[in-house]
Amino acid sequence: MSGPALRNVDSHSLIHEAALEEARELTGVLEHCLQSGELPKALEVAYVALEHWESRTLQHAASEEEGLYLDVLAQRPDLQSVITSLIRDHQLMRILAGEIKELLMRQNAAQTDNIKQVLHRFNALILIDHLHNEEEERMIGHEVGGHVHADEEAI
Repeated sequence: MSGPALRNVDSHSLIHEAALEEARELTGVLEHCLQSGELPKALEVAYVALEHWESRTLQHAASEEEGLYLDVLAQRPDLQSVITSLIRDHQLMRILAGEIKELLMRQNAAQTDNIKQVLHRFNALILIDHLHNEEEERMIGHEVGGHVHADEEAI
């Protein structure tokens, strides 16, 4: 069963907005460091941004998969294809985070071309997450009435 914040479209949206805005800010700092040639600082910012994605967005994704999505399917089995797409988004974000981690562990991690590849992946994460959040909030808000009730709550 998922917590109440995940089941309510307004609070869920706030969770998404906060995490995505922080990711955008960190990515902007990374881009600025890259453009101004501050490669050691860019590398440091990239590590912070990766930790953000892993501890905020990807942890939130795991919570959704373990609770919210199961609750939605119990209430609306016809939304299986939507849930499958949302889980695929999470998988893509995990793949990108893994690629970022690999790039940061390279011996040449602080070189311009490597940092550019990291930046591209962070931008891809932001885009995927933005589109994912829109679809997920639409599902919660419109297709399940703004609030997903777990079986225990509906009794």
